[in-house]
Amino acid sequence: MMKLLGNAIKSNCLIRNTKLIYGVPLLLGESPRTFSTEMEQQHQDSAGDPFLQPPTTGLVYGRLTGTTKYTLKTDIVNLLEGCNLSLEDVKVDYNRSYMPNGMMVQFPSRYYFDNAIRVIGRKGRLYRLERVDRSQWDLLVPYDGKAVILEGIPRNASVDEVERFLSGYGYDGSSFQMFVRQAFPEPIKVAIARLPSQTHAMNIFIMKNRGFILNNRISVRVLQ
Repeated sequence: MMKLLGNAIKSNCLIRNTKLIYGVPLLLGESPRTFSTEMEQQHQDSAGDPFLQPPTTGLVYGRLTGTTKYTLKTDIVNLLEGCNLSLEDVKVDYNRSYMPNGMMVQFPSRYYFDNAIRVIGRKGRLYRLERVDRSQWDLLVPYDGKAVILEGIPRNASVDEVERFLSGYGYDGSSFQMFVRQAFPEPIKVAIARLPSQTHAMNIFIMKNRGFILNNRISVRVLQ
């Protein structure tokens, strides 16, 4: 009888020690390894879930407002440092008067777009960035600094007179455009000429800005 009582006490102590060591009773038929394996599996599932990871692919487009006609593409690339942008990822959004409404920016992924939002919040609060779809990016014509616009051309000036103004700078005559634009107090004539390179366009700006056609002073701007 005493022997049976001693065995029962030893058995009870063994069960209590098991609870303290593993936190669960072995009498339930489950081992601690089962719970450890389930936690590891949940961690692996979370790590492999694409919805829980920052996206690394897929272009995202944004419209940046708050720029001026003097803002350059290089200004935006430098502002958004760390967003993996090049000059080819920025386009100027011109209105019908060829004044910039803002800039369109192409980001490598949503991660870099969100990073740009944070960068603007820290050091560029004059700017505002909003997401747009790709169709708005595709509609814009990039000039890439290889075109100039002439403003203030006399209404009676001919194409030949404007071409003489541009002679010697290698402009592309096949892409030359001249048209009348609404302005105050009266419409004005403007012309757009494409050049072989950014250097040619800058040379025209340096040498011809504030020059004259038929005694009218001409303003020259480089289109980006």
